Amino acid sequence: QVQLVESGGGLVQPGGSLRLSCAASGTISSILGMGWYRQGSGKQRELVAHIGSGGSTNYAGSVKGRFTISRDNANNTVNLQMNTLKPEDTAVYYCNAFIRLLGTGSLNQYWGQGTQVTVSS
Repeated sequence: QVQLVESGGGLVQPGGSLRLSCAASGTISSILGMGWYRQGSGKQRELVAHIGSGGSTNYAGSVKGRFTISRDNANNTVNLQMNTLKPEDTAVYYCNAFIRLLGTGSLNQYWGQGTQVTVSS
């Protein structure tokens, strides 16, 4: 019914930048909060950044000032601009969204498939 498709991961040197994008498609009535999570090897999944439907944002302390989350409501997309990347940012990054479905009106949480970000020289 609903898919979240991520793009933009890859390998980058320390200090470099990457931009992640996530597009939601399907039987969507509205999208509430959207966010990015990450999971490093052997670690728990953690929130990186979140943006509400009205544009309010919050960030993990470790990325504040380096990452910027934004959304395009007309195209059901959320982006994560990552600057000054560090080796400890290496992880699989997952898109997340709370979406209300057309027809049923049910509110469900959805996850993307994940995209690998590797920061290494």
